[in-house]
Amino acid sequence: MRSFAISIAAAALTDLAHAAPAASSFGTNGSLPNLGLYQELIELDLFHNGLAKFSAEDFQNEGLNADDMYLLQFMADQEVGHATAIAICSDYSYPFETVREFLQFSEFVTRFGEAGTYGFLEHLNSRDAAQIVLQAVTTEARQEMIFRQFEGIFPMPFWFNPAITQSMQWTLMAPYIVGCPDDNARVEFQNFPALNITNNPNVTQLTSNSTPALHDPGETIYLEWESPGKSVGPNNSYVTNTTAGDPKFIAWISQLNVTYTPLTNISGNSGHTTQPNLTIYSQSKYTDGSTAPLINGTVFVLVTDDDTIHVVAGPAAYFSG
Repeated sequence: MRSFAISIAAAALTDLAHAAPAASSFGTNGSLPNLGLYQELIELDLFHNGLAKFSAEDFQNEGLNADDMYLLQFMADQEVGHATAIAICSDYSYPFETVREFLQFSEFVTRFGEAGTYGFLEHLNSRDAAQIVLQAVTTEARQEMIFRQFEGIFPMPFWFNPAITQSMQWTLMAPYIVGCPDDNARVEFQNFPALNITNNPNVTQLTSNSTPALHDPGETIYLEWESPGKSVGPNNSYVTNTTAGDPKFIAWISQLNVTYTPLTNISGNSGHTTQPNLTIYSQSKYTDGSTAPLINGTVFVLVTDDDTIHVVAGPAAYFSG
């Protein structure tokens, strides 16, 4: 049954070769539809990859049964319907070796796909196209919630979902795409130098199903980032770059706004910051009396040269809750 479903998906993608191109858009150099397609295709390949890589016993060892595996297959096939043109990349590199690592990486990919879509909706100059994209991203958001539930953590520990720019989305996606056909439409968005949070909470070792954040406000966050000039993305045909000055701040993109904290202990391409102690609103509380933190769920962190979004490196996904 699984191989049949995968062959149906592959055939459907081939049929998309004759699909009409996505509607034009503002301020995107024609790259916006291409980026959306790359996102759908990496999700399609990723979900099928996890099903092919791990056995039913592997999934059962993590408490997931045949119905859960069928849901993963169904979500992969949803991505066929989300794609709007053909430019198939056939070679990906995924950083997981276990089922739990697969689930966390899939949550990460659907998270930045969702946030990136929210970021480009306002660029579409066709209300009809924007409506279709909106209908697709609601499915992406539910996929992310399912992966969080499969991980054993609370499905939605936030009140609002933030948006990121297309360059941020492409920066997060491109390192996992190894090879594409030479005639693929090129994505022209910028690739920023990669950022790594070295003490990121390890969600694969958690079993909590509660809303509190995984790191507390006031904790020190350790960051390392790459210098510009690294070749990344399909066929190593993209080069990371930045026009920002010296690193001075950390930007936290979460829920309603962007929050900045000072970057301290700077040494070369590394530094520290402190997780901000903020609530969504001034008196945000859950019904049990606990506060509703601004930093919760999978949020996005960047190194900047000022308390504006002028990116030195990043974003990185911070698994704060």
